[in-house]
Amino acid sequence: MKIGASTLAGLENGLEETLDFIETLGIEYAELVHQFPTEYPVKDVLESYNLKYSIHSPFMDVNIASLQEKSRVNSVGQIKDSIDFACEIDGEAVVVHPGLASFLASKYFLSDVYNYANESIREIKKYGDDAGVLVTVENMPDFDAMIYKDVGDLNSFLVGLDMGMTLDVGHAHHMKYSPDEMIFDSIKHIHLHDNSGDDDSHLAFGEGNIDLKYIINTLEDKKYKGIYIIEVNDLDSVEKSYKYLKKNFKI
Repeated sequence: MKIGASTLAGLENGLEETLDFIETLGIEYAELVHQFPTEYPVKDVLESYNLKYSIHSPFMDVNIASLQEKSRVNSVGQIKDSIDFACEIDGEAVVVHPGLASFLASKYFLSDVYNYANESIREIKKYGDDAGVLVTVENMPDFDAMIYKDVGDLNSFLVGLDMGMTLDVGHAHHMKYSPDEMIFDSIKHIHLHDNSGDDDSHLAFGEGNIDLKYIINTLEDKKYKGIYIIEVNDLDSVEKSYKYLKKNFKI
């Protein structure tokens, strides 16, 4: 198993302190949140750690499904910057959010929102392919503005593109999917965290009611080759979650 932790857990601590913590635990990968306050991580600093990396492209103030063309183009450009950065540091994967539907857009133009999202994803996919970088699209939690909350719909679209999915297990659980309904062949990257189904709370493993053992064992039986990223709220939860993995799986 390839295990990583998202730097989301240490945004308030600073990147170097967070990477120190992840490396000291013995975790192999760090997923860099490639936006403020770590929009411009220094390559030499990253290379000073005995870590491998994946990249979470920007999602704050970014919307690749925007109906405003200038906003959409700018957002796609920021994702491409993350792909370029992955090339520089030999990043193993880039995660992309599919975008948002504002109140008016969701009320009157939802089909257009999906059309623009799909156009952006196709463009991003081609850019990633040309760069030789694995780019994956993440399923979203059950919040009003989100699109591609339906994991099956996202899978169908990505299969048609021959593109990978980042399965966010907590998001899928928030959408009331059972563990067996979350498993698709398009999955190339995993975000793991726990919740009780009522919120996208990013809890440490075992603090909610997700059957993580079933999900991971099923993926392992299907010879999943990607990274499992611990994506929780704080560094203490990273440590608790990593201990959970070491207790329950061969890592």
